[in-house]
Amino acid sequence: MKLVVPAETRAGERRVAVVPDLVSKLSGLGLEVIVQAGAGEASGAPDAAYIAAGASITSDIAGALRDADVVASVRPLNPDVSSTLKKGAVTLSFLAPSTDGEAIRSLAAAGVTALSFELVPRISRAQSMDALTSQALCAGYRAALVGAELLPKFFPLLMTAAGTVQPANVVVLGAGVAGLQAIATAKRLGARVSAYDVRPASADEVKSMGATFITLDLEALDGGGGYAKEMTEDRAARQRELLTPHISKADVVITTAAVPGRRAPLLVTADMVKTMKAGSVVVDLAAETGGNVEGSLPGQIVEVTVDGGVIRQWGGQDVPSQLPVHASRLFSANVHSLLSLFVKNGEGAPDLEDEIIDGCAVVLLGDIRKEVA
Repeated sequence: MKLVVPAETRAGERRVAVVPDLVSKLSGLGLEVIVQAGAGEASGAPDAAYIAAGASITSDIAGALRDADVVASVRPLNPDVSSTLKKGAVTLSFLAPSTDGEAIRSLAAAGVTALSFELVPRISRAQSMDALTSQALCAGYRAALVGAELLPKFFPLLMTAAGTVQPANVVVLGAGVAGLQAIATAKRLGARVSAYDVRPASADEVKSMGATFITLDLEALDGGGGYAKEMTEDRAARQRELLTPHISKADVVITTAAVPGRRAPLLVTADMVKTMKAGSVVVDLAAETGGNVEGSLPGQIVEVTVDGGVIRQWGGQDVPSQLPVHASRLFSANVHSLLSLFVKNGEGAPDLEDEIIDGCAVVLLGDIRKEVA
């Protein structure tokens, strides 16, 4: 079986689906690994490293894709690429039914099977395949670094001959994988951290990181699978009201809340941002899906004018891709784990009898199995 790894084509995407370190493991499954020339350069993986690991490098990616049994990519394949795949081929990538309808329909028209990392079930057996988690880890780490970089103050407590510098106050909204990593990183940088999440189970996790859990007089919203469920507008408004005093005291606010397949919940309004001090920073990791913070723009820093200066509001875009070396390494491990479910000795096909495959197969041999936008 031939596994083809094309270069990513989306603007700003610096990851690669397979890194050289994973080539031997994939070869151990009986796969012949073929990588597009230059595909790994942005993530620190030159062609020579792939060749040394046992992969082949091709400049004729169109020809390689036509002959591919499996195609691994980070982002969904463009429709003009999908249309060239042979019937029965398997693709692995991020592929969200709520936003990637055109890509899904193109894959179906080609008669292929498309597995989506967004839809890998959150069960113990699938943890090594959970690319959402591995990439959220990168995003949370990066969010804390962005906050520290943009804040015109120290994060840690510093005691000097010239006096004592008080630590920065960081508030993290959303205590999933990204939020917990943001908490951990901000703590390592010396900040005083507090966090809020609608799921009560997250309180112990937040406290285990050395942060303070913000308790609000509201009902819990645990949607299962480690995610929060969508809330009513009345509850959301009450939550924003109760969070405002915490936001106003923060030097840095990091928002990480997401509801799978839906627009990101609005946690912080423009008026709430304006209660913060001049020089404060807002980091919105959900900017690409509508934003947790009103006014956030993906890939941009919006300056909000307040008395005494401005507040900088950073909207995340392709955040894991800003750490392409380790983001690619983690994603590659997810690819290997998912392929290990159905590829043995260079043979095999996705089997819906496996609950993981059943959960993440958006298209099966040309048939669309999930509701698509």
